[in-house]
Amino acid sequence: MPKFMDVHHGMTGLSPDDIKAAHQADLAIQSEEGVTFEHAWADTDSGDVFCLSDAPSAGAVQRIHERAGHRADEIHPLSVSL
Repeated sequence: MPKFMDVHHGMTGLSPDDIKAAHQADLAIQSEEGVTFEHAWADTDSGDVFCLSDAPSAGAVQRIHERAGHRADEIHPLSVSL
């Protein structure tokens, strides 16, 4: 299954618990689109959040994020892994 890295900008002012809750919201519904979110990272100073997933498409990733209440600003397919 393809891997994707998505980026959310402007999530400033969120605590680590807020970011964890947003990630949990994704995990709760990910199977409905065949997505598996593997990990999330955040830079609380810049407000950037990064999510790594396996998914059938970038659209599937976006639909989960939208339904969870935090649309991704960028979604990048990852075609090479070292």
